[in-house]
Formats: sequence, C-alpha cells, structure tokens
Amino acid sequence: QVQLIESGGGLVQAGGSLRLSCVASGRTFSSAMGWFRQAPGKEREFVAGITWSSTNTYYAGSVKGRFTISRDNAKNTMYLQMNSLKPEDTAVYYCATGPLAGIRVEEHEYAYWGQGTQVTVSS
Repeated sequence: QVQLIESGGGLVQAGGSLRLSCVASGRTFSSAMGWFRQAPGKEREFVAGITWSSTNTYYAGSVKGRFTISRDNAKNTMYLQMNSLKPEDTAVYYCATGPLAGIRVEEHEYAYWGQGTQVTVSS
C-alpha cells in the first residue's frame, strides 16, 4: 500500500502563488506521479504529471506556463508550484501515483490517491 498526503493549500488572491506538497509513504513505486483537481460541480481533471526520474513532465493547457511540477525522490515528495493563480484554479487538489512509469492523464490509470487539499483563489 501507498499513502499520499497533500499539504500547502489555502486561500490566496488572484495573481498570487502557492506550493503544494505530496508526501508518499509505504510501498513506493518508481512510477509517474500526477496532480489532479476537482472544482465544485465539475469532474476531476488532470493538472500535471511527472515521471520518476523527472525527465518528463506534462501539463494541462489551462495551467501550462503558470504551474511547475517537481519531485524529490530522496524525500518521497512531489511538489506543485502554482503562480499567477486565477479564480478558476479554485478546487480540491489531489496527488496520485502508481503503478505505471509513464505519465497518464486519465484518473483510472492511477492506483493511489491522497485525500486532497483545498485551494481557493479570490478575485
């Protein structure tokens, strides 16, 4: 089993920044990790993904150029640096992992999920 715990969410004004963290524990894989988000009344959507070696990253078009995904395998931690935040970025943000090595954008491809952290961007 893998446990994922997100942190770093909060309330920020439009144009501001937040950095989310996701700490993995338990049986960890050399697999890709991803960030997803779910806004009220909407389906959960892919935000960004990163391979184990950090060689490859991939972003949803809505966040590309504003968000940066990274990971520190020595700390079993993945990050999401979010800059130039917009009210439409308001959502619960989830991290996910395993078992595949490549980045996937479909949530069913990920076996393990965190509990989520709320990000609220005020206008």
